[in-house]
Amino acid sequence: MTMKTNIKPLFDNVLVKPLEAEEKTASGIILPDTAKEKPQIGEVMAVGPGHRTPDGKVLPVTVKIGQKVMYKKWGGNEVKIGADEWMLVEEKDILAVLD
Repeated sequence: MTMKTNIKPLFDNVLVKPLEAEEKTASGIILPDTAKEKPQIGEVMAVGPGHRTPDGKVLPVTVKIGQKVMYKKWGGNEVKIGADEWMLVEEKDILAVLD
């Protein structure tokens, strides 16, 4: 259960809740915590207002709260608040929206 957060990203940053890492391989081998892959898929929890162009216009972020997204493996910043772990990524580090 995740707590409600009051994090409001700035600019074109997106707050993502990473999905849980796989517990076992496709062949059924259970993975210890140290061998789990870092997840690259998560749910969008909050978005910033958008990227500001040099002439001052704001280009809104294209992803929306609740969408599942795939982001760069080493993109973004890990943020921990209490027991909850989040990723704060720039919109350019989001690779795809999943259906």
